[in-house]
Amino acid sequence: MRRHIAGGNDFTYRLKGHRFGTPRRRGKYLWLPLEDSGQSVLAHLGMSGQLLVQPNDAVDEKHLRIRVRFADELGTELRFVDQRTFGGLSLHDNTPDGLPDVISHIARDPLDPLFDDEAFHEALRRKRTTIKRALLDQSLISGVGNIYADEALWRSRVHYERPTAGFTRPRTAELLGHVRDVMNAALDVGGTSFDSLYVNVNGESGYFDRSLDAYGREGLPCGRCATPMLRRPWMNRSSYFCPKCQRVPRVVS
Repeated sequence: MRRHIAGGNDFTYRLKGHRFGTPRRRGKYLWLPLEDSGQSVLAHLGMSGQLLVQPNDAVDEKHLRIRVRFADELGTELRFVDQRTFGGLSLHDNTPDGLPDVISHIARDPLDPLFDDEAFHEALRRKRTTIKRALLDQSLISGVGNIYADEALWRSRVHYERPTAGFTRPRTAELLGHVRDVMNAALDVGGTSFDSLYVNVNGESGYFDRSLDAYGREGLPCGRCATPMLRRPWMNRSSYFCPKCQRVPRVVS
């Protein structure tokens, strides 16, 4: 209950007797609207969190953190299980658009049917930053993350420090296409798992790490031109790129 500032007892009191509406998602956040309350239960899974619907009599998971029992004839409950405890549930007021207020600044993700490509392009040009920073800026676009940004930039042959002000509409459209391709490909194989904690609700690991073209491939040959891939420190993370396919942008003095 770490994310609900008022604590577990307050969370339980405010939730009791309410009915969940249709789950919704924005980027890496999931929320469950509470009907007729103007509030929602906001979930962030962190690195190892899971939301499981289980029978009431199912054996408790080892890292069970929160249990929500339903008052119906099905005898089920919603369980939040999290080993690393980076995730959590919290209760928040909704905006007029139906979003929990604390995530109202987060943009739609590129797989959302209502994502506006043209609005993203215009915001990209106005932001006057570099392209990888933009892809990880959740006020512009959500859900991409460091790994998939490197993959999409490699596919686009764009260096991560390329200024956004110079992006044309065709270039933005091409990049968004690659972002969507990378994300869809990752979803098809369950995401990218680097250790045993990155699993789905069935305990299965994702396998997209076997298909990575850029991330984690320092010193290995580029899949297009065979030039050894490079890694550079970047905002307390790493950026992986091909020095031939993704040339460092020239600085105009």
